[in-house]
Amino acid sequence: MGEIKLSKISTRADKDLDKKDTKNKTAQLLEDINELQNLFYAENKHSILVVIQGLDASGKDGVIRNVFGALNPQGVTVKSYKAPNPEELSHDFLWRIHQHAPAKGMIQIFNRSHYEDILITRVHKWCNDDDAKKRMKAINDWEELLTQHNNTHILKFYLHVSPEEQQSRLGERLKDPAKMWKYNENDFAEAKLWDLYMAMYEDAFTICNQPKWNIIPSDQNWYKEYLIAEKIYDTLKNLDMQYPGIKPKSS
Repeated sequence: MGEIKLSKISTRADKDLDKKDTKNKTAQLLEDINELQNLFYAENKHSILVVIQGLDASGKDGVIRNVFGALNPQGVTVKSYKAPNPEELSHDFLWRIHQHAPAKGMIQIFNRSHYEDILITRVHKWCNDDDAKKRMKAINDWEELLTQHNNTHILKFYLHVSPEEQQSRLGERLKDPAKMWKYNENDFAEAKLWDLYMAMYEDAFTICNQPKWNIIPSDQNWYKEYLIAEKIYDTLKNLDMQYPGIKPKSS
């Protein structure tokens, strides 16, 4: 992946893209994904790790609910990562991550992820640049381990919102009773560090680029969900899966 400048990437769908038609396509994709997940679970040869990153109010929870919510819960798990607790801090930074790597047949979703340890930690100077580079190497090695030794397909999504859309969504949390539970006064302070976060993300995209990142325009939820559903569908479809037959009795 070449150098990515987020400021040059649109956060919205093309103007000529029809919203209704796109939502219909998404609905069909989700039906197809549901069928493919059953085959994926039964075959039990691959696993999928979905990494969802984005700034506050970029829509991570909505993606999990609207794209993955209709799948068989036996085959999907979600892990949300917040600030590490004292036990987690007493181990290496990947310790709390690796124990949630997906087993074969499973789709594991990370709501935030190991990338927080080279993002927010750098923005706030809790991790210096030299240590961050070592962590990026460890991340690359860990992702290669999953890919090469457990048939794990890693899909990394960055939900790309504009500063204006982020502020609008954060403001809704002050007004909408259904969204007030998400309100965190610190989110507005973090939003002021926008340029620093963009620089840290761009560094991660450049150095931790295997598997490559998917930059998802996310100002419009219907478009964001379509793009992610399409990527999930393509990944499952390209696995060339088959239902296992009945095993013959051993003599």
